[in-house]
Amino acid sequence: MGLGGCIILIAVGAILTFATDWNMEGVNLDLVGVILMIVGLIGVTTFSSIARRRRVVMPPSTPVVEEERHHRRRDGYSDGYGV
Repeated sequence: MGLGGCIILIAVGAILTFATDWNMEGVNLDLVGVILMIVGLIGVTTFSSIARRRRVVMPPSTPVVEEERHHRRRDGYSDGYGV
């Protein structure tokens, strides 16, 4: 489950807990909403700790030394092949 899924769980749990007044027989929607919010918070903390460990610190870059290339123009006469 990614970060987006965790945020959706938190949002759905908050909606069930605070924004609805449905009464279902045998189901306490307030408790279901609180459980979803807790699971979403656990997921966000787990995701952020894993993402922090995966972050790679690159070593300082070394300067790039470019080689100079000397290109000789081949006109067909100076190299002996165009005679």
